[in-house]
Amino acid sequence: MNTNTTASPYAEDDDEGLDLRALMQPLLQHWKQLVTVALVAGSIGYAASYLVKPTFTSTTTFLPPQQQQSTAASALASLGALAGLAGGSAVKSPAEQYVALMQSVTVADRMIDRFKLMEVYETKFRQDARKRLAASSQITVGKKDGLISVAVDDHDPRRAADMANQYVEELRYMTGHLAVSEAQQRRVFFEKQMQDTKSRLVSAQLALQDSGFSLGALKTEPKAAADDYARLRAELSAAEVKSQALRNSLADGAPEVRQQNAVVGALRSKLSELERNEAPENKGADYVTKYREFKYQETLFDLMAKQYEMARVDESREGALIQVVDVAKPAERKSKPSRRLLAMGAALIALIITASRLILLRRHETNTAT
Repeated sequence: MNTNTTASPYAEDDDEGLDLRALMQPLLQHWKQLVTVALVAGSIGYAASYLVKPTFTSTTTFLPPQQQQSTAASALASLGALAGLAGGSAVKSPAEQYVALMQSVTVADRMIDRFKLMEVYETKFRQDARKRLAASSQITVGKKDGLISVAVDDHDPRRAADMANQYVEELRYMTGHLAVSEAQQRRVFFEKQMQDTKSRLVSAQLALQDSGFSLGALKTEPKAAADDYARLRAELSAAEVKSQALRNSLADGAPEVRQQNAVVGALRSKLSELERNEAPENKGADYVTKYREFKYQETLFDLMAKQYEMARVDESREGALIQVVDVAKPAERKSKPSRRLLAMGAALIALIITASRLILLRRHETNTAT
């Protein structure tokens, strides 16, 4: 009884050793069969690769438009409150924004229509064609050099190159119709402000003409008073707009908001004091008020016109200057499929299946014998 008990661990070890050898034995015995199956399967896979339609890849690389330091930066800083009105939020990574534009639905639809991709991809719905186009296009940004690369896969090498180059043209089209850069944003903003101010300036001029002219109005020296009033009111308007912009992005208790509110309050106090100093019994009070409004609108219009012109200069200098580094050309060799990988994959799969079959067959024979 004791002998059986002490011998049992060795028996278990022997069984485990026999199981391992039993696992490898059929493979060693039939190694010729395994090699033959792998070679035959690899040959079949290599031959089948000729039946797969080849895919060609064309790549274009370009330098995206750079957002330069604008010539209006110093002028905006001198205007104080007007500095944060337009283009205040710069894009952290312009290259990523340009990639997003090229991956937009608008660009995809234009590409589909231009190259008739619904027929090429044999899709019934446009959204399926967009998915196929997205899967066939790889748009990446270089981490070190910042260059944008567009690679397109297609069965036709010429079409692949044309599609890659067309992505660049579509980006030029998008940047020409959208205010993407900081200068474009400032130009659009000041253009609208200038138009609004111009309409108010015309109204103020007509009102001034209707008020007439009097000697009493001249005695009050309206030009000096109107100039001071126009300057203060323009600064107050700009400060209020900036304060509203800060409240939209920051909490009311933020230091920037409190500081801007203090600036608005100080300007309002100066403006109220100037208005109180105006004698209400003055004979030319109506003329002075309208002249003062006219000078304010004129001053504000001059400010907007100068900033608009500077933004136009910056925009023309920035433009959508997309500098192509490498133009996509039709590929001379296919990129897919790889005959070597297909042959190796087919051989590996056949080898695994055959080895598994031999092992299972040997285990079945062992279990039947016992």
